Amino acid sequence: MRYYSTNNKNFRVSFREAVLSGIAEDGGLFMPEVIPVLPEKLIINMSDMTLPEIAGEVIRPFVQPMDESSLWKTVHDSMSFTAPLEKISDTLRILELWHGPTLAFKDFGARFLARMLSRFLNAEKKEILILVATSGDTGSAVASGFYGMPGITVGLLYPQGKVSWIQEKQLTTAGGNVVAFEVDGSFDDCQKLVKQAFADKDLDKTFYLTSANSINICRLLPQMFYYFYAVSRIRRKDRPLTVCVPSGNFGNLTAGLVAWKMGLKVDSFIAAVNTNRVFPDFLQTGEFRPQSAKQTLSNAMDVGNPSNFHRIRDLFNGEINSLRRIVQSYSVDDEETIIGIREMWQQFRYLIDPHGAVGYQAIKLHQADNRDDRQYILLETAHPAKFKDVMEQVIDVRIEIPDRLAQILSKKKSAVPVRNSYKEFRQQLIKTITGQGRNAGL
Repeated sequence: MRYYSTNNKNFRVSFREAVLSGIAEDGGLFMPEVIPVLPEKLIINMSDMTLPEIAGEVIRPFVQPMDESSLWKTVHDSMSFTAPLEKISDTLRILELWHGPTLAFKDFGARFLARMLSRFLNAEKKEILILVATSGDTGSAVASGFYGMPGITVGLLYPQGKVSWIQEKQLTTAGGNVVAFEVDGSFDDCQKLVKQAFADKDLDKTFYLTSANSINICRLLPQMFYYFYAVSRIRRKDRPLTVCVPSGNFGNLTAGLVAWKMGLKVDSFIAAVNTNRVFPDFLQTGEFRPQSAKQTLSNAMDVGNPSNFHRIRDLFNGEINSLRRIVQSYSVDDEETIIGIREMWQQFRYLIDPHGAVGYQAIKLHQADNRDDRQYILLETAHPAKFKDVMEQVIDVRIEIPDRLAQILSKKKSAVPVRNSYKEFRQQLIKTITGQGRNAGL
């Protein structure tokens, strides 16, 4: 399998090169040259398979020529936690993706990527620097996945004052080979700084730069696993099935669409967004107009210029009508988000975080547009305890903090403050990582 750049389909590299580079040298994102279609029998048999077993079958075509034993070890080490599909009603099931180490769906991709990178980097001579822009949960998942790996330093860039205090604790207390940069700006600003670093040829002379955001194809592809797993657990096959994906940078939706092209038995997708409504506006007008991100309760979705939009457009060859047939998108504001949190608790006694609540409200809007006997799967992307203050204020119920999260709350925050300036970020990065700019030339 080879991978091309979304900016130039003639530029192709191996899976190893795509993973190590993170982003193509022309600034494009990597995409597989072919989306393999899985055999019908295999998809049917997934109902009797475990999540790691499904993962191995789904990812195999994308990682060739990786040997079978290494593949299975990587998959089993990465997928060491569950993803329960909870029945809420006759029409709604929630896929809980927060049972991993950092209580967010990013654990699936981050752990798989960490193990693949560790495997690929053994032969590299330079120090590895992984830069990650995070709007909340990506950074902590990456920190957990790469913590303590020799020869690897992780730099996390997060927007000051725009993540929950618990998320910030996760981002800034890892220590060791993980450094947090608190950026005076938005997530889009953080993402821009990362992309500028990738384009910095002088920086690349000292470090081997790569990314663990969903711009890295190896972070994105593992997110297909739980789509196949969840759909395989749906018993009634005679009703239309729609999957609702709370969306920010659109890596999760992209993974679902790749899975659909592989044969996933889904009729449609909902891209649920908050007031950062670039994507629904695109579907309505046909024009992609990036905007400044607006701050909301569902902070991980506060993205005004989603990188993976270009992958989605590429998957459909730029044919917007083809995309419209499979994806509908709805925007939900903070007031509606609060109503969703409260309604899920009062009607179903289910604690849903703000991102999931956006998805729940989007499903209700979709139901109003599609009055049929449809069933839904909602991806619940983060544990509600990560938004404890909001949850308790909305529903007046004490939210228990899981032990693995409670352990970090007493730790001291350690973050490098930087302005929204690449020059300043570069200086702070070199000073922090190399120790006052040793290794020279920078």
